[in-house]
Parts: sequence; C-alpha cells; structure tokens
Amino acid sequence: MTPSPRTAAADVVVTSAEGTPLADREVVVEQTRHAFGFGNIGFELVPHANGEADLSQLAEDWLGLFDTATLPIYWGDFEPQRGHPDTARLLTAARWFADRGVRLKGHPLVWHTVKARWLDPLPSDEVERLIRERVTREVGDFAGLIDTWDAINEVAIMPVFENEPDGVPNAVSRLARELGRTGIVGLALDTARAANPDATLLINDFDLSARYERVIEDALEAGVRIDAIGLQTHMHQGYRGEEQLLEIADRFARFGLPLHFTEVSLVSGDLMPPEIEDLNDYVVDSWPSTPEGEARQADQLESLYRTLTGHPAVEAITYWGITDAGAWLGAPIGLLRSDGSRKPSYERLRGLIRDEWWLPPTTMRTDADGRVRVTGWKGEYRITAGEQVVDVELT
Repeated sequence: MTPSPRTAAADVVVTSAEGTPLADREVVVEQTRHAFGFGNIGFELVPHANGEADLSQLAEDWLGLFDTATLPIYWGDFEPQRGHPDTARLLTAARWFADRGVRLKGHPLVWHTVKARWLDPLPSDEVERLIRERVTREVGDFAGLIDTWDAINEVAIMPVFENEPDGVPNAVSRLARELGRTGIVGLALDTARAANPDATLLINDFDLSARYERVIEDALEAGVRIDAIGLQTHMHQGYRGEEQLLEIADRFARFGLPLHFTEVSLVSGDLMPPEIEDLNDYVVDSWPSTPEGEARQADQLESLYRTLTGHPAVEAITYWGITDAGAWLGAPIGLLRSDGSRKPSYERLRGLIRDEWWLPPTTMRTDADGRVRVTGWKGEYRITAGEQVVDVELT
C-alpha cells in the first residue's frame, strides 16, 4: 500500500459474545468505507431512486466507485413555483443513497444562478426573509440525511453578477450588494447552522484568486463559522497539473479548515479554447469523447487524485458527473460514455479507490491476547470471527 497521510493502524481485541478475547483465531478484516470523501454528483440517479427510470447499470457503476453524493437542491429547479418545493422527490433520492451507505451533501443553499426567478421583482427585505426561510426549510427537512451543505456558492462574483438572460435584475445579487459579501455569507451559514447545529457547512467557489481568500478571511474575522472550504476545479480547458493543484491547496490551507475539491472535471475529447473566459459561453453542436482524449483523461485523473489525496488539508474530492449523457455544457467529462460503457478513467480511478487504497476481505489471525492489527486507509472496517462482528474506525 502506498505510504500516505491517509493511512493509520490500530490493534483491535476481538472478543466473544461473553467478552472473552478470541486468541489465536482466524478473522476476516475488510474495509467498508473511506474517511476521505470520494464523491460524485448523484443528479443522474434521482429518477432511478424515485422509480421514474430503470438505471440499474448506472447505479451499479456509481456505487462501485463512490461513497459520497452531491444532490441538486438548486432553488430555481427545486421550487420553480413558489410554495411547491420538490422535497418529497429529493428526500426519496437521499434515502436511496443513505440506505446504500452513501454520505450526502446538498448543493447549493444560496446562489445567484439557478435561483427562483419569482424572487427577482420582490423588495430586498422580502428576498432576505425568503432566503432565510428557504435555508431553514431545506436544512431542517433533510437533517439526518443531508448534513453537509454548500451553504453559499460563488459569492466572490455574486454582488457584481449581471448575466441575466431576460434582463431582469437578479434579486440574490442585489441583496449581496446591499449586505456585502460578508453579510450574505453570514446570512447563509448562520441560518443553516441554526436549522441544524450539527451540519457541516461549506463556502464554495470557482474563483480561486486572492478575492476568494479575502471573502473567507473577512467572514472568519467577522465571526462567521465556516466548516470547510469548497474549491471548484472544472478543467474543460486543460489539466491544471500537480504543481498548480498543490499551490491552490497550500494557499487555502492557511485558514486551518478542511478543503473539499467540490467540482472536478476533466475532458476526454477536444479541449475548450483557452480564450473562453466564461465556460458557459462555449456552445458547440457536438463534443465527442475520443480515444486520445480518453487516454489523456485517465492519466490526468490519476495524477489529480494522487496529488490531492496526498495533501493533508484535503478531505474530499467530488467529480462532477459519472456519465457523458447530460453532462454539464455537453462536454465529455464523464467516466462513462453516453452509451454507458466505461472509459479508461473509470477503471483507472477504481484501481485506486477500490484496490490500491482499499482493504478487501483479508484473513488474519489474532494473537494470544485476541488482538489483530488493522492497517489501511483511514475509515471504517469490519472484523468477522464466526458469528462475531466488530466494526472499528481507523482515525
């Protein structure tokens, strides 16, 4: 097993039902989950979880690799008609994942894009009240299932965002200008924490410049509690490379908070031209995956995961989509092709997460005191001795 800050070891005493150590006995030790969050969006599987479509093979591929799902709670899609949120459907999806041992994150609570358009004509005081009510409702309704949230998304650009297709002023951006970045960060995180004090709340952004650092710094100085920092790294224009990824991680690690690389994507076809500033502006009729691109994607994906899992401040990586079907911007960023077949990147990542960094069922023997030494990546393990089952956590 490759040496890593992720590994740990523990001596576990295996006992009988009566509490007697089981000495010199064969036991089976196996890993059941990583402490590190190996995530992907669960958007594609919401219809499957609700019985609206049979996506059994997609579900099998998803569950065969990932242990953390990000679910879509975009206000504009979640409650397009005021007073009619899609709570039941998303709760069903959340339970489906949770029943399969998957950890969950909701994305996002406060964002100026994909927000409810019926907010826009309302006065700012009502907008603020409705945002608070929305955050309180979602965090409370999903508590116990979704206890991690991207509480506020892309606040660095939020006050100056003007790209509204219908020309109607953006209510969330307007409120962000009035409250200031620190004010709206506090609104989002403090309201969410009041609804679920045990929640893990992130600030999340694609702007990884000094401006985002100042947003975080100002919020922390104002007393806003941030549990983790989200760093988006969509790479439609090319892989950032190990050096740049480590520079980003080092720079944001100075806050002493866990880092989550929340939106990772790598293209398995032609790259987007470098002169495109807003990725949403690049529109093509077709963006196919290619053999050359797939080989490149697999190599870069392995490099990225090895690099980031080797950094002690990084606690989670969320890849942004398992399949090319319906992928963001129509880009070939999935680990599966549109027809569901696996790209080399899927097999490469599986070789890391479920092989090199994973302890499969392994027969060991306890010593004279009933002890067995468990060594592996930090996370959850199960020890089985006949009918006796012991669950332990390596930390």
